[in-house]
Amino acid sequence: MKDRARVLFAVRMVLCMGLVGCRTGAPPTLEIGSAAPPFSLSGVDGKVHTLGDYAGTPVLVVVFMCNHCPVAQMYEQRIQRLHSEYQSRGVTVLAINPDSPKTLTFEDLAYSDVPDTLQGMTARAAYRKLEYPYLYDGDSQAAAKAFKVVAVPQAFVFDARRTLRYVGRIDDSPRGEAVKSSELRAAIDAVLANEPVSTASTAVEGCPIKWLDAPRKAQADKDDGAAAPVGLNLVEAPQLRALRANGTPNLLMVNFWATWCAPCLIEFPELQNTYRMYRSRHLDFVTVSVDSPNARSAVMKVLQEQRASSRNHLFASDDTASLQDAFDPAMPAAVPFTLLIAPNGDVVHQQVGEADVSSLRRAILANLPDDRAYPGSRAYWSGQ
Repeated sequence: MKDRARVLFAVRMVLCMGLVGCRTGAPPTLEIGSAAPPFSLSGVDGKVHTLGDYAGTPVLVVVFMCNHCPVAQMYEQRIQRLHSEYQSRGVTVLAINPDSPKTLTFEDLAYSDVPDTLQGMTARAAYRKLEYPYLYDGDSQAAAKAFKVVAVPQAFVFDARRTLRYVGRIDDSPRGEAVKSSELRAAIDAVLANEPVSTASTAVEGCPIKWLDAPRKAQADKDDGAAAPVGLNLVEAPQLRALRANGTPNLLMVNFWATWCAPCLIEFPELQNTYRMYRSRHLDFVTVSVDSPNARSAVMKVLQEQRASSRNHLFASDDTASLQDAFDPAMPAAVPFTLLIAPNGDVVHQQVGEADVSSLRRAILANLPDDRAYPGSRAYWSGQ
């Protein structure tokens, strides 16, 4: 929860550009009238993009975004609409991700299906059908530093001479239905019309960048995982029936697996990582080994190797079929088998065979309740 508090601290951050009345201590950003900083960055299209590639366009819009920030996520489709609506008028809209997996903890990813890597960006762009260039700056954060980015999302509008004419938010609300003013659109229209931008700078609402040269917390996160206690309990029919009913306030992920099952062992690390990502948002995770009870030491060895801080069970008898029936008569006999159970006992997602981790994480995000910090996140993931 501490990392989330730091995110909230950045919300409504005031931009300091040497203006009278600027709040003391606010981070500076690129000043109006500045030249566009050069960049050379890899994109989700597999190409390297430079500032010079867009020299012929009358307006260049650069939006700093990322995968993990829930505020940034709510702007993905709005940026896509800007790209679609303005490209015929010669406006280039591109996004740059300055965050790095080296600085992000599991809790930082509590609202995301993918990490802030180029591969994760490519997956997000494909899933959300994002057509604008999406570039990765996380290896050095050189572009973010040159633009003096405060938080994501943050937009910069440059005219044909690549002079900065607008910097700040995209509009006045992360929730699309609540938007009353779109300063970014107004700035683009003004530059296209060769008119002054009436509002040249605004505050930014979003998530702070985790800088590479700041104190690292990602390693501490991994160290905490390594130190987590690992347990294993034998379970019989009554416990399995109770597990299937859930009956807790939390979303429950259950994975049936075995030490002799190769796909089970392949998916196991990512299932544990998935739990670490969302456990702060009331996700429970239970693993159930269908191995024989006399294989307990082998099961425990796998769990310890994987730092399985989930609740871990082992069938208490060799009568695998009856124990599976006790959990759910409709349960497939094959493993691995992974499912999500809502607090009321409804199965909201299930997969037989090696887990499609991306779709599993999206199903989790679509079924976790909203919190006060980010209303609308559940709707974003459920496609509402």
